[in-house]
Amino acid sequence: MKKIFILFITSFFSIICFAQTPEKMTFQAVVRDASNTLLVNQGIGMKISILQGSSTGISLYTETHSPNSNDNGLVNVEVGSGNVVSGNFNSINWNNGPFFIKTETDPSGGSSYTIIGTSQLMSVPFALHAKVAENIISPVYTVGLWPELGGYVFWVSNDGKHGLVSEIQDQGLATWYGAKDVISDPVNHSTDAQKFRDWRLPTKFELNEMYSLNAAIGSFGTKTYWSSIRSGSTTAWRQNFMSGLQFNTTAYTISDFFFVRAVREF
Repeated sequence: MKKIFILFITSFFSIICFAQTPEKMTFQAVVRDASNTLLVNQGIGMKISILQGSSTGISLYTETHSPNSNDNGLVNVEVGSGNVVSGNFNSINWNNGPFFIKTETDPSGGSSYTIIGTSQLMSVPFALHAKVAENIISPVYTVGLWPELGGYVFWVSNDGKHGLVSEIQDQGLATWYGAKDVISDPVNHSTDAQKFRDWRLPTKFELNEMYSLNAAIGSFGTKTYWSSIRSGSTTAWRQNFMSGLQFNTTAYTISDFFFVRAVREF
């Protein structure tokens, strides 16, 4: 069998960044035979794995490629865009190195990999480190209880990094004018909510969203709650959590007492 050697020219020194994930890392290799002759313009089968810890460490990600060598025997592949065998390239935490790249090659273009090589990644592109840091600094949230945000997340943005939080307990009974006062007093908040001072009354729309998650957020019962929206000189919108109906009737004014449940943004 003809013996083939792989000479690695560039290994994870460049990165192609797109507006959205996934990021891809460019890998280049020159393929030569045993007599140092370039294998030009022919299909090459490659399997690439990212190993963690050592050259024989656990494989975090594996993919296959079928590149063609050019006139100079050079093959180019974008790691992160191949046919995935196992793992998730975008979930690799590049802060937990060292990392190694393992290449398995079939010079005939198939999947009978006869050449195996492993080398350490001495550096990882800054953009991938930054992505890990960004996910740590700006985690992704879903609807549910998040004590670190002060309560129950009842709405999130498409990227999961911004949303609205409801307190998990009432701040008490108050007139519409007095609502701000009871919200601003930390003693009226749960322990987790006391870490924040940006609580406010919900809008009509937000109050209705909270009503739709009544059982999940907890302890609304059948009470009526103030919204932040005025509807006249003496009235403001409120919502009954038994029927779900919103009212702005003049039978009750902003001087009457209804319950207060605060929200905040993140």
